[in-house]
Amino acid sequence: MTGKAKPIRILIADDHQLVRQGLIALLSVKPGIEVIGQAADGVDAIELANSLKPDIILLDLLMPNKDGIETTREIKADDPDARILIITSFAEDENVYQAIKAGALGYLLKDSSPQELMQAIYDVCGGRLSLHPNIALKLIEELNQPTETKPTEDPLTEREVEVLKLVAKGRSNQEIADELVVSERTVGAHVSNILSKLHLANRTQAALYALRTGLTDLSPD
Repeated sequence: MTGKAKPIRILIADDHQLVRQGLIALLSVKPGIEVIGQAADGVDAIELANSLKPDIILLDLLMPNKDGIETTREIKADDPDARILIITSFAEDENVYQAIKAGALGYLLKDSSPQELMQAIYDVCGGRLSLHPNIALKLIEELNQPTETKPTEDPLTEREVEVLKLVAKGRSNQEIADELVVSERTVGAHVSNILSKLHLANRTQAALYALRTGLTDLSPD
């Protein structure tokens, strides 16, 4: 007999109470979804993310005390596997790029439909990039602009490319180790080498590199 699937545990962080309550009202009636906490600013969001360990964090970009970008950066520093979906009214290129660079896996506008919100939640929870259609092209254009730092001439090995593809799919080091039948320490070494060779700061940037170079795409597995 198959056991009941665990619900997706969600933390909502937004400084507007009406927005928080609206999201809670919308999500509370969805099967397989459980809202486990809410925060009114970035400081509370960081504390609740650390204590509750949600499966996904819905995070406003503009909040008091700490904005969404700084909050994302600190949550990811404490938990590299944290999965964050930015929900905001703004689609400025710089904000999009900075949020993704900080470690967010998704970026959704507040005028999105409930169906788009649910799809974004499922995508980010599954470790996939989820970008609102209006800003996906802008982000790709930003990523394609020349950077001051060029990747090393030392190319990725075949195994590193394999690991990079799995990182881009949101796999943890342990999941990658299980799939490739190697130790978690070995995977960690591969990830470090990948970031070093490509001059990238974190796993999210590695996933974006894989997207830009065609190693992966935004479609589900």
